[in-house]
Amino acid sequence: MAKKSVATFSGDEKKNRKVVKCIRMLKSKKTGAYVFDEGLVASEEASKFFSKK
Repeated sequence: MAKKSVATFSGDEKKNRKVVKCIRMLKSKKTGAYVFDEGLVASEEASKFFSKK
């Protein structure tokens, strides 16, 4: 079954940013197996997240 993740933010609505969950697949240098790198980043910075190696 899939799990649902819920994030809540408090404070001023104008200061809150829209956040997206980014998942990137990387190949491990140590074992050669694929690993997943995931994180919550601002929607404006999503392209920076995927451009990193």
